[in-house]
Amino acid sequence: MERRLSAASRRSAPSPIQQLSHLAQRVGAVNLAEGFPDFPAPPHVKAAAAAAAAAIAADHNQYRHVQGICDILAEMAKRDHGLDVDPLTDFVICCGQSEAFAAAIFAIIDPGDEVLLFDPAYETYETCIELARGVPPNNVPLDPPSWTLNEDEFLKSFTSRTKAVVLNSPHNPTGKVFSKEELLIIAQACQKVDCFAITDDVYEYITYHENKHISLASLPGMQERTVITSSLSKTYSVTGWRIGWACSPASIASAIRNIHVKLTDSAPALFQEAALIALTSTLDFYSSLKTDYEVRRDFILQLLEDFGFHISFKPQGSVFVFAELPSSWQISDIDFVMNLINDAGVAAVPGRGFFHRNCDGESYHHQYVRFAFCKSDDTLMAAALRMRKLASTKGKTWLIGSGRQEDHTVSASP
Repeated sequence: MERRLSAASRRSAPSPIQQLSHLAQRVGAVNLAEGFPDFPAPPHVKAAAAAAAAAIAADHNQYRHVQGICDILAEMAKRDHGLDVDPLTDFVICCGQSEAFAAAIFAIIDPGDEVLLFDPAYETYETCIELARGVPPNNVPLDPPSWTLNEDEFLKSFTSRTKAVVLNSPHNPTGKVFSKEELLIIAQACQKVDCFAITDDVYEYITYHENKHISLASLPGMQERTVITSSLSKTYSVTGWRIGWACSPASIASAIRNIHVKLTDSAPALFQEAALIALTSTLDFYSSLKTDYEVRRDFILQLLEDFGFHISFKPQGSVFVFAELPSSWQISDIDFVMNLINDAGVAAVPGRGFFHRNCDGESYHHQYVRFAFCKSDDTLMAAALRMRKLASTKGKTWLIGSGRQEDHTVSASP
């Protein structure tokens, strides 16, 4: 019967990130592969969920839309980005950002429409486009090591069939925060060809130093054509709550809402109630969030440098380091990750899953590995101890390669 399954289902292979997470669980590896926090959610957020449990006793157990979430989100959009949005018409509360993004794609894309993605990119974007029978053209490469927007490549990627541009900033997997200059290039191009922009802003509040997330919708002429998608998951460390949203002009939001109702009908009622409190977090909370994550980022960066990586780009935002494998190791990203799991008991993600094209004819995506640092101190220290033990006991012998490999032995000191 398998041959009777849809072509879309056959193309939707299991996520390598989830596969590696499952492998990590089976072998007891420290999981730096999957981008979910393994430390407790903030106390006031957990308290919100506990208080919202009273909604069960109050019989709020059916399909539910909590308008208060939209009211708060509208206030945050005004406070943080100067956007005037109508909480009654411009928001759709969904089952996480993933559903919000999918519903936006299904509401906008017709068969044959092209959608521009940047390379590298989060893997589910392309799957949603394929399910809508859209056409991802050659993705627009971001130029390493700083993953800058290549304006010429970007502009020449537009065709008469381009319907939308997808932007993720802060960016998964690289940790790049798009600059205002880059965003203006994107905005001007979208207006020139009259296409939509769909943004994934889940890491909006996780930026470092002077880097700041700028909403593409806040630029002149863009609010009318931009769909913002986001969620509670990353900012408040509640990936299991599945509360996300799409924000767009009312006519677009109405179409997204109609798709959302057909897909899931309602986000979890209990956690919608809890979201009301999480979203009213003080500005001190967001400042502390950045500080805490910056410490974790710097710990992982130092660990990887000690291990032998050359870190040419320090993440400006998000919860990932996209580390380049030294060419002298002569090992693929997949072999590196599998050896790291088997020999050190630490899981990461091969970089190739985030790329969809070659640059200048070369498959440079084999050179990168993604490490998630949204982990507890205990988890990060366990990963460090295991990787240092591997380097000190096996040196370079655990690497598979045919050429000369430089010594990258790590000090065993904590």
